Amino acid sequence: MNTFVDAFRFMANHDGLLLSKAGQHLELSAAALGLALVLALPLGLLLGHLHRGLFLAAGVSTLGRALPSLALIALGLTVFGFGFWNNTAALVVLAVPPILTNAYLATSGTDRDVVEAARGMGMTERQVLFHVELPLGLPLVLAGIRIAAVFVIATATIAAVAGGGGLGEIIVNQASYGLAGVVAASIWVSALALLAAMGVAALRQLLTRGLRAGNLAWTPSTERTVS
Repeated sequence: MNTFVDAFRFMANHDGLLLSKAGQHLELSAAALGLALVLALPLGLLLGHLHRGLFLAAGVSTLGRALPSLALIALGLTVFGFGFWNNTAALVVLAVPPILTNAYLATSGTDRDVVEAARGMGMTERQVLFHVELPLGLPLVLAGIRIAAVFVIATATIAAVAGGGGLGEIIVNQASYGLAGVVAASIWVSALALLAAMGVAALRQLLTRGLRAGNLAWTPSTERTVS
């Protein structure tokens, strides 16, 4: 109990340090998540729409679970050296699997009758993807992003061993900051991961309401209502 009291006392006395390290932590996490989204989201949506690449999606998902984070960072040292981009590359590799897999499942799992009805109404393949499959599969897509965000924020803690900065620098340096500092930084990492998960959940609710209000998600029933 005294350890947690000391941890909160550390937060009060070193708020500037924690804010600075949290900023570095978020910068690294945001860069990795952004790159993973650019790489994995379009590919997953397209492969799911075409119903191709199931082996790739499943393989990437399995690989992401099997690869140890620290080993990836160590491997990145040989390519990028110490610093920001080494850790970013490692975190991108860890963030891609849930995004790619969920995006693939979101579009490939759309009701085939709905998709065929949309094509029968004259929709192009692009319209089917963006106006039918993506809106209907949006919860699954956002779930993958949420998993990746939490995973990246939590794993970015060990980036400190390779010069990545962030709250991990406090956690791995108990000799300088004491146990109270380690616990305090750990609480901050947990809070950041929780806030990221809540943010994606709030975005899901917002987008879902927008889709319902604007009838952006096409279904046969929507078509009949509009007609």
